[in-house]
Amino acid sequence: MSSTSCLAPPPPRLTCGRVRLPPPSAAAERPSLRFKPRVAAPTKGWGPVHISCFKQEHDVSTTSDDGTGFKYNEQAEISGDPDLKEEDGGIPNRDDENYVKGDWFVRAQKETVSRFWNERWAVPWTGQTITQVMFLWIAAFWLVGSWIVPFLAHAAGFSKETLTHRGQALYSLVTDITEGLAGIAILHQCLGRFRPLPPGWFEFKLKGKWHWDVALGCLLFPLVNLLSHINISLVHMSSGPVTGVSSVEQSIMARDPVAMVLYAVVVTVCAPIWEEIVFRGFLLPSLTRYMPLPWSILLSAAAFALAHFNVQRVLPLIFLGVVMGGVFARSRNLLASMVLHSLWNGFVFLDLMK
Repeated sequence: MSSTSCLAPPPPRLTCGRVRLPPPSAAAERPSLRFKPRVAAPTKGWGPVHISCFKQEHDVSTTSDDGTGFKYNEQAEISGDPDLKEEDGGIPNRDDENYVKGDWFVRAQKETVSRFWNERWAVPWTGQTITQVMFLWIAAFWLVGSWIVPFLAHAAGFSKETLTHRGQALYSLVTDITEGLAGIAILHQCLGRFRPLPPGWFEFKLKGKWHWDVALGCLLFPLVNLLSHINISLVHMSSGPVTGVSSVEQSIMARDPVAMVLYAVVVTVCAPIWEEIVFRGFLLPSLTRYMPLPWSILLSAAAFALAHFNVQRVLPLIFLGVVMGGVFARSRNLLASMVLHSLWNGFVFLDLMK
């Protein structure tokens, strides 16, 4: 019998569908072939029998003959795909294809949620440093805005109350810049002994897909605005006095263009930069040392809302802080949360101008 073809009729005629192996002595005379063809077969179905005349083909499927020349092949695809065998640990079922796809989707969702829940920054400092930074920042914010800048203004011979709308706008811009520089100086001083910081801290990146996260965050602005109206209505129900109109709103009502430009710089440039550095850049990642990421986002958002010292805007600011925290956590980019913060402040500023 020729060892290179199964089509040449052998001296003893074989029955169709049955392959009888030659005796060991005859097999030893045949040349040894070190390759074997692999024929893809469906996972489970009926198909023509693959007959091999090669000695070393050992992957024999479990088959059953029904007398029609076709054999039921159950393991052809599994034996030809070891990765599938190892991953699934059994024979795939074509009838369960939709279930398998759905199960894969569910597993992917669970892995995404688990990864988001357990995602953490490498935090080299402890809660003592976190408390120290936040306490010093609040103290500096209060001292600069309520004492240092007013004292310097009084020493220069004027006070905020006697200034024009443009003067008050310039006063607010100087105060905001001073507060921001004080906060950055505190961070620089308190975290100096931990430099160089691990990767992922205070990153600003122009590249990436963070623009889509910002766009999705903007879609939630109407909900933030709705929460603002609800919060104001709840405050009006209390017996205490409602907080007064801010100097920004007074300047807008006066329609002073120079003052409006100065205030626009304050609310859309200065405030988003240093607030995001403190709350999303430092506080949120630091909290992941002690709690999962979602709780870190929520707690940093609550601190962000309370730092505005305005009971009328607590609910919308907490929700806005959660949105900005989520955008920052997804992108690991402070620029993304700064842009979103700036867009929200600009949205509020334009709404006040109506």
